[in-house]
Amino acid sequence: MKNYADGSGAIYGLGFIGALVYFIGHATTFWIGVIGFFKAIFWPGFLVYELFTFLGK
Repeated sequence: MKNYADGSGAIYGLGFIGALVYFIGHATTFWIGVIGFFKAIFWPGFLVYELFTFLGK
């Protein structure tokens, strides 16, 4: 039986790396970089939340 969700991990991984580079690249201090790391982990949740609030209006 084939699992068709195999590619979603790769897409999330590329998105994580891209977000990490973006947030770390724009960090001015070490702690802003740490916050950027956590933002890179949780960015899909923020994206879905904002999408639902936009669609709910």
